Amino acid sequence: MKEIHSTIIIPSLIYFYHQLNTGEEKNYVVGEEAISAYLKDGMRGRFIKSIKQILSRSSFTETRIHNRKYNASDLVAIILKELKSRADDIVGQDVQKAVIGRPVFFDDDNVQKDTLAQNRLDKAATLAGFTEVRFQFEPIGAAFAYEQTLAKKEHVLVGDLGGGTTDFTYLILDPAKVGSKDRKKDMMATGGIYVGGDSFDSAFMWERGTPYFGKNTTYEATPGKVLTVPKSLFANICSWEQMNFFNGQRIRKDIDDYYYFSGKDKKFKNLITLIENNLGYSVFQAIEQAKITLSTEQQARFAYHQMEIEIDEQVSLTAYEQIIQKDVDRIASYLEEFLQQNKIDVANIDSLFLTGGTSMVASIQNLFKSKFPHLKLNSGDNFKSVAKGLAYSGYLFED
Repeated sequence: MKEIHSTIIIPSLIYFYHQLNTGEEKNYVVGEEAISAYLKDGMRGRFIKSIKQILSRSSFTETRIHNRKYNASDLVAIILKELKSRADDIVGQDVQKAVIGRPVFFDDDNVQKDTLAQNRLDKAATLAGFTEVRFQFEPIGAAFAYEQTLAKKEHVLVGDLGGGTTDFTYLILDPAKVGSKDRKKDMMATGGIYVGGDSFDSAFMWERGTPYFGKNTTYEATPGKVLTVPKSLFANICSWEQMNFFNGQRIRKDIDDYYYFSGKDKKFKNLITLIENNLGYSVFQAIEQAKITLSTEQQARFAYHQMEIEIDEQVSLTAYEQIIQKDVDRIASYLEEFLQQNKIDVANIDSLFLTGGTSMVASIQNLFKSKFPHLKLNSGDNFKSVAKGLAYSGYLFED
């Protein structure tokens, strides 16, 4: 019997220290340690989150940290190296093979961007030291983890709702087939959309966060001509991908000018503080905390107190649901499209399996309960299901 030996969880976080180490020591830390290093270092270095989201972005070619260039593959390889190092320690040898999970679509239904992301991920695996790599769709991985718990054959709809994407897979799961080589015939449909928990956080930041950073600031560069600061500036602080690479010289000059011509507006000063002190992650942590609270409560506090940035307000579940409604609607309409295009009769679905942190959001739970009132919502460990299922996908090496 093939068994899972151990499960390692490393959040996709990298922190590059403010001061460059000239010795043998690495200039960065990853995972949970990145958070404590970031705080201990006075939040002055570079903190990078949601790295997978830049894989499909052709506009992202590289970023410079401590005068060294890092492209998308370099950044992802840092996380994969750490995973490989820990796996090497556990098994006591140099691990060469890896099954790597990927969303069904890295960026909606765009073949060009998807190919770019896949190639970058493949290169990252090579840079990390893996010589044999297979890729598995993440919702299929989650399905294989769920299959281990079944007593009989079932037609299962799997929803994997993560930070960046929402993916669906419709397949036949059968405990008698666990570990079989050929599962192609059992995979009846896969699809995905580029909407997930990060989209909810961005919408929340836009609605509730940006007013504290001067979204409605007016300025007067020409006497008597009062204008509002461009809203595009604030779109940059609503997305991790853009916030990580926001501190360019040209944009900073514009921001300094707006600040001066606004009469040194206090809230706009918060934007400068946010950028200069790399506070993005800690602001988004406050948003995440409110989101988690609202998955079980009717009210949550959106609170943040750092470097004279003062945020403290109550957010009701109703208000939060209105903020994320547009994104939830996009998931709902994609689900409808997925079922229709693949001619899936809802009555033929035996069970529903949801995984990924975003599946716990109340609006998402309600969406599935109303769409499939006859089905129980099954869920596994929202942060381990995919990893376990990838381990069960070792048959991919037997082709």
